[in-house]
Amino acid sequence: MKKLYPVFLIVLITACTKVRFNDPSDKQATTETRELYYSLQRLQGKGILFGHHDDTGYGAGWSYDKDSSDVKGVTGTYPAIYGWDLAKVEHDSDADINGLPFSVQSGRVREAYDRGGINTFSWHMDNPVDSLTAWDTTRRAVADIIPGGKFNDAYKQFLNRGAKYLLSLKGNNGEEIPILFRPFHEMTGDWFWWGKNTCTPDEFKKLWRFTIDYLRNTWNLHNLLIVYSAADFKSESEFLQRYPGDDFVDFVGVDSYCLKDINAYKQNLDKQMTMLDTIAAHHKKLSCLAETGYLNIPKADWWTSDLLPIISTHHASYVFIWRNAGLQQYYAPYIGQASAADFKKFSVDEHLIFQNKLTLLKVYGKDLE
Repeated sequence: MKKLYPVFLIVLITACTKVRFNDPSDKQATTETRELYYSLQRLQGKGILFGHHDDTGYGAGWSYDKDSSDVKGVTGTYPAIYGWDLAKVEHDSDADINGLPFSVQSGRVREAYDRGGINTFSWHMDNPVDSLTAWDTTRRAVADIIPGGKFNDAYKQFLNRGAKYLLSLKGNNGEEIPILFRPFHEMTGDWFWWGKNTCTPDEFKKLWRFTIDYLRNTWNLHNLLIVYSAADFKSESEFLQRYPGDDFVDFVGVDSYCLKDINAYKQNLDKQMTMLDTIAAHHKKLSCLAETGYLNIPKADWWTSDLLPIISTHHASYVFIWRNAGLQQYYAPYIGQASAADFKKFSVDEHLIFQNKLTLLKVYGKDLE
C-alpha cells in the first residue's frame, strides 16, 4: 500500500490493512476518476457531501460574480459538490438552459476542481426528434433515437456536441476533470421525453446503454461516474424496472422535493432512502439524494429539524439541492433569509461535508494501489 494517505483519511480507515473498493463501471476510467470513486466509498457512512446546482454561477440577486456563492455567503464555505447543466450545448448555444454562459460555466467547473470540489452534470436535453424542450412528451421519441431509429443520427449529433464540451474541461496538467454524469434523470416520472409514459423499460435501457457506450467508445470519455437518479418510486422493483445494468451505473439515487406536507416528504424520503441503501449494497454502488430542497425554505429550522434527521440515518454519498434562480425562487438560503442561521448550523454538523472539509480529504489524491 502506498504511504500517501492524507492524515484525515487515515482516521477514516478502521485498520491499516488493504481495503478492496469497487471499481467504476467504466473499466477504462481515468486515474483521477478512479481515485474520486474510491475516496467516496471511503467516506460512506462517515460523511454526506453537500451539493448545490449552479452554486457559483448565479444566485439570489447576483449573476456571474467571481467567487460568489449563496452557500458560502451563509456558511463561510462552498458546497462540496457543484451542479451544472449541459442543456442547449446540443445546439451549440453560447449559454445553458438557465442562461449561464458556457464560457462562465466551464471556468467555474475548473475553479471547483482546483479547490478539491466535485462537479456533477445533468442534461435537460431538448427532444432530438423535434428540438422541442426536454418537457416535450407529445411523441415517443426514444424509439426513434436508439439504434435502428430514424433519428439516431440526429441524436448522435447532440451527443457529439455534449462530448466535445465535456472533453474541454481539463485540469492544470491536461487531465480530464472527473464528472458525476446524471443523464435522463427522473425517468420514473412522466414529464420528460425519456419518461415512463413515452418509452418502454426496454427502450429506455437501450437508450441509456447506447448513450454511455457512445460517450465512452466513440469519444473516449472515461472521466464520467454515472448517476441513475429516479423520481418517485414505491418499491425496489419499480426503481429497478428501467435500471440499465451495473456496467452503466456508479450511483443510484432519487430526486425528491419537500412540498407543503413536510411529514409526508420525510416519511416518503425515509422509505426511499432505506430502499436505496439495500439496492446500493446489493449492486455494489453508491447511493445519493440527487435532488431535493424546499422552495424558498419557509420553515426556519427545516435543515436541522427535517432534512438532517433523515439523511443522517442512511448511507447516501451526497445530498444535492436545486438552484437559486433569484430572490423569487431559491433552494439555498442567502444572508438574511429565514433559514440562514439553521443552515449554518446544518453545515457544521458532523454528518455533513462542505468544501472546507473536502479540501482536507484530497479526494483526487493518489492514495490507492
